[in-house]
Amino acid sequence: MTPLIKSIADEFRRYKAMGEGTLARVADPLLSEPGPGNGNSLAIICWHMAGNFQSRFSDSLTADGEKADRDRENEFAPRSVTREELMTKWHLGWSIVLSALDALTDDDLFKTVAIREQPVAVHEALHRSLAHASYHIGQLVYVAHYFCGPEWKYLTIPSGQPDGYNKAPTFDKPTTHAQHVKEVSRR
Repeated sequence: MTPLIKSIADEFRRYKAMGEGTLARVADPLLSEPGPGNGNSLAIICWHMAGNFQSRFSDSLTADGEKADRDRENEFAPRSVTREELMTKWHLGWSIVLSALDALTDDDLFKTVAIREQPVAVHEALHRSLAHASYHIGQLVYVAHYFCGPEWKYLTIPSGQPDGYNKAPTFDKPTTHAQHVKEVSRR
């Protein structure tokens, strides 16, 4: 893997770890419950992310990023799922993204791909997808924090403790941050 692609892949892995750490904090019955204000459930957000990843990253250099067989509307349908079903869907989407990234080189970044028949440079499509993933991981964190209330345990810098962290930033790199999130999730 070349340096630029590696940096993008590492950021995807950082957000994957953040999502997994977040989901691990929520009790099973809450995975399918609507979020605040009757918003999307954690399951809906995960289904949408997996659907988006599958569409965008399957044959990403040769086929349109919006696949004809994608049922985007169904991704947002209310659903009741087990943790196992949710994590299976989650891992499917992420495995497609990470496999596609592993196959790219920095030379691929300036190729052109299509999304909804619109030409987009690969580097633009990757940044767009990374921003989309981080947006939805933020939603997962928000909904999970809402469900957990005062029992919430931070996966990043705990509220009220930035000065201590700023003196010894131990997980500013995506790979060390992803490892930190995995360790905190086990607690």
